[in-house]
Amino acid sequence: MQHTDQAPHLLLNQHLYTTGQVAKLLGVDESTLRRWRRATPIQGPGFIHLSQRVVMYPADDLETYLQSRHVLPSA
Repeated sequence: MQHTDQAPHLLLNQHLYTTGQVAKLLGVDESTLRRWRRATPIQGPGFIHLSQRVVMYPADDLETYLQSRHVLPSA
């Protein structure tokens, strides 16, 4: 797992989403998010492991992930 040097106070100022919430937002099953987290290299949006059982997704990481998946039609 790649750890970032992002200052902890920056993470405290943003909304954190649960796996269930992110699954609903992206229209995928929770098992898909678990599979993406275990993949090598890691796939899907960035996440924070708060404990062995608790995973949260910062709003900024979800936004970055969605922007990276955005496809614009050509003219």
